[in-house]
Amino acid sequence: MTQKKKENPLWNLMFNIVIPVLILNKLEKWLALDLPAAVVLIIALAFPLCYGLWDWVRQRKANFISILGFAGIFLTGIIGVFELPTELIAYKEAAIPFIIGVAILVTIKTPFPLVKKLLYNPDLMDTEKIEAILTENNTEQQFDSILTRSSYFLAGSFFLSAVLNFVLAKIIMQSPAGTPAFNDEYSRMLALSWPVIALPSMIVMIFILWYMVRSLTRLTGLKFEEMFNVEG
Repeated sequence: MTQKKKENPLWNLMFNIVIPVLILNKLEKWLALDLPAAVVLIIALAFPLCYGLWDWVRQRKANFISILGFAGIFLTGIIGVFELPTELIAYKEAAIPFIIGVAILVTIKTPFPLVKKLLYNPDLMDTEKIEAILTENNTEQQFDSILTRSSYFLAGSFFLSAVLNFVLAKIIMQSPAGTPAFNDEYSRMLALSWPVIALPSMIVMIFILWYMVRSLTRLTGLKFEEMFNVEG
């Protein structure tokens, strides 16, 4: 069976978030040109859009990070292009993680809980082996309960991220949209979002993954390394 090429998370981050943000905030300064705001927005959006299409052609599935990157850059660009009230940035920053948290809760009782897409998926874990052992041990229902609890934890991490995003944006974003000061503040906000937001969220995600793995070890008898898809 042909194994899918694993996605490089660094390229994912660069094309979907880092490069578009740099283009929005620094392109005119680098090129020493007075470009229309709409042109800068289109150039920035081209990166997550092209990366998402390329990844879809390669793997035949939508790239979650590309969709988020495109949405975030698009909304920020719209606020800048039309010089909308600066406080909208705080609501925009909070809206995306909040919507993801709600989606996680809504999908808990469906056949496709979002926690499976984000944490318990065939790209990360050997789900086929795990589910075969769960069936053999008649512990599928216990694992469903674990997935439900993990979904609540995961949704909570996104709600926490939404609150932190909102507070950080309200504190930093003070200048009118469409001004150099607005762009500088936005760059500073993104730089601070890593230690202030990404680190706590990452700690929560690691805890959720640890909880799932520990529970699966109890239900299946598999060791940590036996649950994950590791290239030999």
